[in-house]
Amino acid sequence: MIKVAVTGAAGRMGKMLIEALSQTDKAKLTVALEHPSSSLLGADAGECAGVGRLGVEIGSDLAVADAFDVLIDFTAPAATIANAEFCAMQGKAMVIGTTGFDANQQSALETILAGMPAVMAANYSVGVNLCFKLTKLASEVMAGHADIEIIEAHHRHKVDAPSGTALKLGQVVADAAGRDLDKVAVYGREGQTGARDQQTIGFATVRGGDVVGDHTVLFADDGERVEITHKASSRMAFASGAVRAALWVSHQTSGLYDMQDVLGLH
Repeated sequence: MIKVAVTGAAGRMGKMLIEALSQTDKAKLTVALEHPSSSLLGADAGECAGVGRLGVEIGSDLAVADAFDVLIDFTAPAATIANAEFCAMQGKAMVIGTTGFDANQQSALETILAGMPAVMAANYSVGVNLCFKLTKLASEVMAGHADIEIIEAHHRHKVDAPSGTALKLGQVVADAAGRDLDKVAVYGREGQTGARDQQTIGFATVRGGDVVGDHTVLFADDGERVEITHKASSRMAFASGAVRAALWVSHQTSGLYDMQDVLGLH
């Protein structure tokens, strides 16, 4: 059985991760972390997550290397980088679901993760990762003549846009179509924009309510449209996938992997 640390344990995703861990007999929660200013420090992580007492108190210090094998991190870029540096020094594995890294942060993180077993993915849902595969296939067939748009919707509390999953879908399209996403992405339209350049990949972002996560890749051609859509109704889809990744990465050698590796979809 692998020992798992969860950071951001009192947040929406952290609670789901703890619940997902409580549903498997192959892993167990041994460390739960929160920000030093959290009012929940000292509380039982299981009770906080609504799964009953687990005997794991929420703390703020990751320096408990002997207590875990894999750290699951769905927090913020700066915190994730700091946690990765610690795990790399201690020879621990990581599963990272944090999004919103800028180019410098992304580069620094990838350098750190190359020396340790780590899975980093924009989305840990099995269904979304299947959509990545389907989007690649559709792009190979249709990108030469169809207009491609990516539409995503999330809850009002999400702080980055477009979502990491939407950006990943855009990168899948760009790679399959032989385009540079940085040059062809359009993240908003307003006013007299002129006719659409067929090479562009458009993004539309919706924020509101409690939407867990909806993503659609639209291939619009003359006379027909193909839409690849995934709608999440619960964060448990992401949490279960992240736990699956933690189990998988605990047996891997050093290297940076993604959820496609975990699922054998490459």
